[in-house]
Amino acid sequence: MTDRNPASVHRPHRHHWRRDVVELAAMFCAVAVADAIANLVVHGPRGPVLLVASAVVLLVTAAFHTWWARRHSHAPPPRSTAPTDPASPPSTSPGAAATASATATANSTTLWRMRTTVRDEPGSLASLCTALARNSVDILTLQTHPLPEGGTVDEFLLRAPQELPSADLGRAVSRAGGHSTWIERADAHDLVDTPTRVLGLATRTALDAAELPLALRQLLGRCTIHSIPATTLAGRPNAGADAPVEGVLEATVMRLRDPSGGAITVERPYLPFTPTEFARARALVELDARLGPRVPRSQDVLTLPEGNEITVRRADGSDLPAARAMHDRCSERTLSLRYHGPVHDADRYLGHLLSPRFGRTLAATTASGKLVALGHLLWDGDETEVALLIEDDWQRRGIGSELLRRLLAMAVEAGCDSVYAVTQASNTGMVAAMRGLGLPLDYQIEEGTLVITARLDAAPVSSRLPYEPPYELPRALPYELPREQSAPHRRR
Repeated sequence: MTDRNPASVHRPHRHHWRRDVVELAAMFCAVAVADAIANLVVHGPRGPVLLVASAVVLLVTAAFHTWWARRHSHAPPPRSTAPTDPASPPSTSPGAAATASATATANSTTLWRMRTTVRDEPGSLASLCTALARNSVDILTLQTHPLPEGGTVDEFLLRAPQELPSADLGRAVSRAGGHSTWIERADAHDLVDTPTRVLGLATRTALDAAELPLALRQLLGRCTIHSIPATTLAGRPNAGADAPVEGVLEATVMRLRDPSGGAITVERPYLPFTPTEFARARALVELDARLGPRVPRSQDVLTLPEGNEITVRRADGSDLPAARAMHDRCSERTLSLRYHGPVHDADRYLGHLLSPRFGRTLAATTASGKLVALGHLLWDGDETEVALLIEDDWQRRGIGSELLRRLLAMAVEAGCDSVYAVTQASNTGMVAAMRGLGLPLDYQIEEGTLVITARLDAAPVSSRLPYEPPYELPRALPYELPREQSAPHRRR
């Protein structure tokens, strides 16, 4: 049963006849007025004059109403009240207006990445968000990293007004309870959410073992990654290469066991690692260990001017026997121009050079499968070295130039600003290959050797890579050659 309020019940209208009587009386009055006017016009002495005067009055009234409406318009104000450039013609296209609005918004704001530590208690994050809102800062993404000692590290991607400096933003966060705050500029690449980025890095690592250091660099930001092999070139155990399986996290340093042997050390002095970041890095290393050695097996077949076919592909540790056989076929002069040291030590460097942890290696093989040339692109801290070794019988046929172009194309994909080659002035083949790139070159003499540096940001290097990954490599090279394992040609 439903209760009903009698006051809310609508009663039917019972007096519709009153309205009908009023309308009928109004109609009789209108007919009487019309008849009186008709008699006045027809029988009056000034009937036509009266009609003309009435028409003039009506026209003047209409004109006055039109002028008043234009001067005091009641239309709603336009959506955008931002000042426009008087030199620019007005746009009447809705699409152009939307594009201009988006561009104006992007130009008036700045993207920031911010990380701060707050107390792990109710309301701490709310206070922080309120402080950001007071400064007109929009939170685009948020990640929380719990700390074992009880606090929480909150990582934000922020869109702030362009006129708001980072110092003011940091002070606002500090007043809201945040401490150990770190802020840096961000770009559009940071708009990718964390699960998507981690899955992409896992895919890269699964496709190519050489991607592990670059994936760690992109996952952890600006950091330095050292590889410590299990043994030195002399065969002695390497200090610091005994990382446990579960890894070690020590504030700004994490040590992980390298699946290929030895240890991987990651350092980020400006920002401590969180347990969450350590778990993600360890998961990538474990994925690499489970999949085992692997490189992309795509290859290109090239035809030399004399008609011989050469296959260019990626090389790895499985090519070590073939590389040693090529060393045996090379003359002492060729090996000395390449390694700048005792010829009998050349074989000891091959295991290091073919490891995907230290760079990229391209191999050129004949139709019968014989290895006749190697090209190395080696990460050397913040710099990148390029080196070539061509078997004597296959020199001066364009193989070195082709390998060099492909290596530099890989360096461009990896975000290198420049590469350098260490050689001798008597090595006219290497000097000619570097000059044939068409890039600005710098020449230096260091300890009796010639160092040629090519700036890659001056012009693109046109060459097709022997494998083309469907992803973008990071803009900085994170890997550094270990001092104990560096070849004698390493730049000082």
